[in-house]
Amino acid sequence: MKKQNAVAAGASALKNRRKIEKTQIANYMSYAVVTAAFLIVTFMSQGGLLNKKMQGLLVPVCCYIVMALSLNLTVGVMGELSLGHAGFMSLGAFTGVVVSQSLAGAIPNTALRLAVSMVCGAAVAAVAGFLIGLPVLRLRGDYLAIVTLAFGEIIADIINCLIVGHDANGLHIVFNFKGDKSVADLGLDPDSGVAIIKGAQGAVGTKTIASFTAGFILIVITLFLVLNFIRSRTGRAVLAIRDNRIAAESMGLNVMKYKMIAFVISTTLAGAAGALYGLNFTGISATKFNFNTSILVLVFVVLGGLGNMLGSIIAATVLYILPEALRGFADYRMLIYAVVLIIVMLTTNNPKVKNLFLKILPKRKQKEGAQ
Repeated sequence: MKKQNAVAAGASALKNRRKIEKTQIANYMSYAVVTAAFLIVTFMSQGGLLNKKMQGLLVPVCCYIVMALSLNLTVGVMGELSLGHAGFMSLGAFTGVVVSQSLAGAIPNTALRLAVSMVCGAAVAAVAGFLIGLPVLRLRGDYLAIVTLAFGEIIADIINCLIVGHDANGLHIVFNFKGDKSVADLGLDPDSGVAIIKGAQGAVGTKTIASFTAGFILIVITLFLVLNFIRSRTGRAVLAIRDNRIAAESMGLNVMKYKMIAFVISTTLAGAAGALYGLNFTGISATKFNFNTSILVLVFVVLGGLGNMLGSIIAATVLYILPEALRGFADYRMLIYAVVLIIVMLTTNNPKVKNLFLKILPKRKQKEGAQ
């Protein structure tokens, strides 16, 4: 009996070791793919192999990759459905624009100002995520999706009523709830005053300081935080809660605490991505961060695979660039896009396709079986 128990324990340990090794390989692959893509795109851009249209897509693609990774932390790892992720992105975007415009004189270095703006955008989104998570994460079922959806719409309405300016005296803020206010009500200094957010018009005339390099750095930071969080003790607790909440509670895990940590990390990363996104354009409005944007990011997560970070990166890249690359086929663009979505969905969720990939690598399979 003791011998049998020892054999069973050894087999279990070997299985766990192989599982950890596969996870580590997948993590290294994620870093390798991102780094290789950055080097290739940089080489092509410097060599003049990318047109201006494709170069203009580089920063938005980075932002949506970070959005997909952060939402995958909520949907894939934590197991909760969020339909208002674009709301946290919009908070980061407008916060980043306001901070960047306000600090233009104090911080002339664009890279440093971009970093400060992204940190501020992430902080505001983190606070919002904490406040939203306090009541919502205590609920079960689809309530999180409903409340986060409502949150996204509320944020858009608030931004549409927000008028913000900056001058030598600091920030000036007016809430235009009744629709009878304008930029003139800010009382800006005529010489140094600048209107940053103009209500429903959004932030118009902002300076673009985002760069593809900053997007790459943000992706690497996001990958590092998410992958290490999943492997950490807190991440394993979140996974346990996702798999069986009742069993996790019976073991003494504080469900609210661990879910709040994961949710706040997710919203923080969304805020940083929003700040980078907002500072990539000369003008943004709240309509850009509507319900459709949240659904688009959710599509990236689902098609890439729940909990699969490398899949989210690939799905976000392909599905964001594909519609733009097919604009020359105006009559068939959305048809081709829909067909690609169906093919990706069938491929990522079909066990026969997964078994086919296993058959393609017979040597590795035999080697593992021998061990």
